[in-house]
Amino acid sequence: MAFLGGAVVANFVPHFVHGVSGDAFPTPFAKPPGKGLSSPTVNVVWALFNLIVGYGLCWLSGLSFRPSYGLLAFVGGVAAISIPMSGEFQKKQKPGS
Repeated sequence: MAFLGGAVVANFVPHFVHGVSGDAFPTPFAKPPGKGLSSPTVNVVWALFNLIVGYGLCWLSGLSFRPSYGLLAFVGGVAAISIPMSGEFQKKQKPGS
């Protein structure tokens, strides 16, 4: 659960940053889902939902930020979703993608 919590919290970041910056950004609610752009407000709401769910998963896993296997799993979840997202969302900057 700590791994999934890390992945969900990592998904909070791009949606929140784009939303509060006033930029449209893909969400599952766009048309087509994940490819079309959603409004900044939708992105902020989606980001906050991800933060709450991610926190809940981390809490349920008993995650502690003291050195532990749970913390390693959390960081692994952040890395596992952040790295692929950076490549996927980079495509939105390229014409014809």
